[in-house]
Amino acid sequence: MTSLSGKVAIVTGSSRGIGRAIAERLGRDGANVVVTYAGNKDKAEEVVSAIKANKTDAIAIQVDMRKIEDVRNLFQKTLDYFGKLDILVNNAAGKNIFKPTAEMTEDEYNSMFDISRGVYFSLQQAAHHMADNGRIVNISSAGTSQSIATGGAYAGCKAAIEQFSMGLAKELGTRQITVNTVAPGVTDTDGLVLEQEQVNQMIAQTPLGRLGRPDDIASVVSLLVSDDAGWVTGQNIRATGGIV
Repeated sequence: MTSLSGKVAIVTGSSRGIGRAIAERLGRDGANVVVTYAGNKDKAEEVVSAIKANKTDAIAIQVDMRKIEDVRNLFQKTLDYFGKLDILVNNAAGKNIFKPTAEMTEDEYNSMFDISRGVYFSLQQAAHHMADNGRIVNISSAGTSQSIATGGAYAGCKAAIEQFSMGLAKELGTRQITVNTVAPGVTDTDGLVLEQEQVNQMIAQTPLGRLGRPDDIASVVSLLVSDDAGWVTGQNIRATGGIV
């Protein structure tokens, strides 16, 4: 088990799915965790309870990543409660919309890119408040390098996050803060919207022969935020089971 004893981590969008798996894994690794949620407080409190069961502390904070004031308040509340910040995992995502470019509405486009804007200002807050030797991991998508029809806007909002990461890695390197991206492939969560035939096709194309699981992604994040990954920064780690 990676030792994150005494560390404080924010994991956005962590009431379910990949975010929940990451928050609970960091708690098992010894970190105190700030769990954020958009609307499902009960689910977030379940995660808090699971983390506390492993003898570390956790709190739940409601955050709408589209509202920059919410993002700023998240960091202030974290500092007020825990006194510091060592780890930030930007996982929060809105509804992923796949539509032909000719049919995408402004509101649909904005709904995805507003989350990316929130990630940017979350990174700004981390640049101000994170302790030296900190760790930042942004969750993107393997879709940024696997272009599909109807996926241009979705891939674009995720690609922006990858660029935020690479730029910030160069800005914060002198403080020994690492900044990396994890790009999951198709992962089996309650947000998966593929038909069974599509799922079967994805499994057939994946060398490891299955869909990803939230714990697979959490394990990659656990490594990247550990002391062992102190020489890894500015990277985009594709956690896809080998599908290219």
